Amino acid sequence: MKTKRLWYGFIAVMVLSFAVLLYFGREIYREKPPIPDQIVTSSGEVIVSGQDIRDGQNVWQSIGGQEVGSIWGHGAYQAPDWTADWLHREAMFLLDFWGNADFGTNYEGLNNEQKAALEARVQKEMRTNTYDVTSRNLVISDLRAKGIKAIGDHFTGVFMDGEAQAKLRDAYAIPANTVKDLARMEKMNAFFFWATWATVTERPGQEITYTNNWPPEKLVGNRPTSALLLWTGFSIIILLAGIGWMGWFYATNRDKEEHIDMPLENPIMGTKMFPSMKATLKYFWVVTLLMLVQITAGVITAHYGVEGSAFYGIPLDQWLPYSVTRTWHVQIGIFWIATSWLATGLFFAPAIAGKDPKYQKLGVNILFISLLVIVVGSLAGQWMGIMQKLGYTENFWFGHQGYEYVDLGRFWQIFLFAGLFIWLGLMARALLPALRQRTENRNLLIMFLIASLAIASFYGAGLMWGQQTHLAIAEYWRWWVVHLWVEGFFEVFATVIIAFLFVRMKLIGAKVATTTVLFTTIIFLSGGILGTFHHLYFSGTPVAVLALGASFSALEVVPLVFMGFEAYHNIKLTRSGNWIDAYKWPIYCFVAVAFWNFLGAGIFGFLINPPVALYYMQGLNTTAVHGHTALFGVYGFLGIGLMLFVLRDMDLTVKWKEGPIKFAFWAINIGLLLMVLISVLPIGLAQTWASVEVGLWYARSAEFMQQDYMSTLKWMRVFGDTIFAAGMFALAYHIFGLKFGWTIEKKK
Repeated sequence: MKTKRLWYGFIAVMVLSFAVLLYFGREIYREKPPIPDQIVTSSGEVIVSGQDIRDGQNVWQSIGGQEVGSIWGHGAYQAPDWTADWLHREAMFLLDFWGNADFGTNYEGLNNEQKAALEARVQKEMRTNTYDVTSRNLVISDLRAKGIKAIGDHFTGVFMDGEAQAKLRDAYAIPANTVKDLARMEKMNAFFFWATWATVTERPGQEITYTNNWPPEKLVGNRPTSALLLWTGFSIIILLAGIGWMGWFYATNRDKEEHIDMPLENPIMGTKMFPSMKATLKYFWVVTLLMLVQITAGVITAHYGVEGSAFYGIPLDQWLPYSVTRTWHVQIGIFWIATSWLATGLFFAPAIAGKDPKYQKLGVNILFISLLVIVVGSLAGQWMGIMQKLGYTENFWFGHQGYEYVDLGRFWQIFLFAGLFIWLGLMARALLPALRQRTENRNLLIMFLIASLAIASFYGAGLMWGQQTHLAIAEYWRWWVVHLWVEGFFEVFATVIIAFLFVRMKLIGAKVATTTVLFTTIIFLSGGILGTFHHLYFSGTPVAVLALGASFSALEVVPLVFMGFEAYHNIKLTRSGNWIDAYKWPIYCFVAVAFWNFLGAGIFGFLINPPVALYYMQGLNTTAVHGHTALFGVYGFLGIGLMLFVLRDMDLTVKWKEGPIKFAFWAINIGLLLMVLISVLPIGLAQTWASVEVGLWYARSAEFMQQDYMSTLKWMRVFGDTIFAAGMFALAYHIFGLKFGWTIEKKK
């Protein structure tokens, strides 16, 4: 645990991991599913052009994209996965046509031998790659062209105003005339067909499809590949080996922990509050308000699952359709978590350096106004895009990009990117005086600055795709933002700032904090950077991506298995001195982070991470289980804990009332646990069974999801959601009460 060696290890992990990530990114560019210049029939009729497919992708993005069903398994869960749905319908169209032509009945009326013969025929028809590299044309049979027309008509009815599809629209929570123009709808159908073609067409010279045989669909021969099974087993071996090594490490280093004499008084009592530090208070008020807005959007979104076109009888989907509320629910969550973390950095940077740079408060205020403009502007733009009030280009720049977690328009992305660098500049100028001093905190400060730089820089990956960038390429860069930015370097930043808090309070020594942070960062990023690939198993990527993603995502889980050590350490801190009791609830939030890191990111994450598991689970509610427990449980609680630390340090002379914050903490945790265990997880496991037994199309279908017992499971969310919401409102009551006095003990 020598500091110099750890720095070398950190640099090596960063350089090697990103070299591999970029190299195989190049392979994704090279081996992505081709977009043909034209799709033509064997008789020479042009069906659609490549430009129609690209424009259709823009139409899909404008209505909410991944917030309305999913493509290649990525997106929302209420409507179907459009590629799985189209694939099954196209296969059934061909099977029924041949069944009637050859045997006088549709497919379901045939005996097993006849079915097997037609299935072999449909597999040859659909799996054979007929893309001509020279002409860049995709040639399909006249019969398949008829199937495209029939399925396109069905989809047109769903997204426009077909009477026959009215019940499906309600089940999918898609308002009538979501797409308002037939020409735009035809282009979106072209995009849906191309995306589906990639799931069933074999790569040149191989017997696997462009999406590694995903989705599971027995009719067309989409079954788990041998590579998928092999790397699943290998990932489990890596996980066990990693756990064994980490267990040995903890066992051999358990007795080497540094002993610290606990201060009798709070070391930071009487620390000067600089103007820029006080100016961060309004950030946390906005964070609190955004939490409440996010909860409201989440309640409406969840309710659409049982009453697809209304909210307790009110036709709310005419003004706030599912795609809008889900977009806002996801986007606002990222906004308030990021804002809390950024504001925490702005608060502690001058405190660490012991000096407020000139005009620092002005910079903090300008950044605050910029963040408000980004939040309001991007949410308004997303609503306008989904309501089809913007053209292709206008929607890309100011509306809805259609990619989950980075839905905001490109203009707002650039604005936020610039805002992050303003934040980085404010952090750097505040920390610079402390960096010039060669104290024992210097290494920790350098790591703090590196984490801040990474947060500002890696959001720029979201600018790497354009208006009509190939979907496989956009997915590659999107996961740089979601996985590396949100799940990666924010985690490093949080680890560093928590270490700073404890060093500042003299609860741990600076040297131990530095080595611990560096070691933790190395362990986390060793799996975390290349673990990005586990999101891309089935997104038009080569087999090597699957192998790397399976192996390194298993390593991501290893440190999470030992979160109990961190939780125990933090609980001990709350009992180590009378003055520490003032920090009980902020520290308890860090305990909750350790718990949800183990359960949400560790157990529920590994539940879906192995390739064979994700093959059947991608796009099901098992993903939502991981999403809620990891995103809110880990990053949300970190945001809340950091916010409470700042609010505690803003005035150490007052005592908080125990009741509201205690209720908030336990209600939020219990509510989140109930939400998952009695509703979302059972739904996801039932869907998994359906996906294995029948196919993913069925697991996501209205036929399956609207069964009575599934509706009951959806309604069961009410219990957990209500407790959770009550906890969040109690938290807001506590936070605003610190300013207005109702959650502060009166001095006797």
